[in-house]
Amino acid sequence: QMRLMESGGGLVQVGGSLRLSCVASGGRFNLNNINVMGWYRQPPGKQRELVATIEHIDTTNYADAVKGRFTISRDSAKNTVYLQMNNLKPEDTAVYFCYTRYSFSNIAWGQGTQVTVAS
Repeated sequence: QMRLMESGGGLVQVGGSLRLSCVASGGRFNLNNINVMGWYRQPPGKQRELVATIEHIDTTNYADAVKGRFTISRDSAKNTVYLQMNNLKPEDTAVYFCYTRYSFSNIAWGQGTQVTVAS
């Protein structure tokens, strides 16, 4: 069973930056078979939406709303994925969830970390 633990959320002013981290754990076999890691977010009163993903060969994908401001990266040796968020806007306020798909068909989610951007 894969487990994900996020950290790095908090309160920031408009235009500020935050870096989210997500550490995966749950057995060497699972960790060696991660296909995709990424971040989703759920703004207040809205549905969960894709933010960014990174695949095994470091192919990245971003939502249009965050392109040019957010950067996803991973450290495979530490089983960790990061989300560097720059030039934050009030509409980035949301609970951010770490996500992984492993062994092609298994999915795991973290519990989420709150990001609040104050104007």
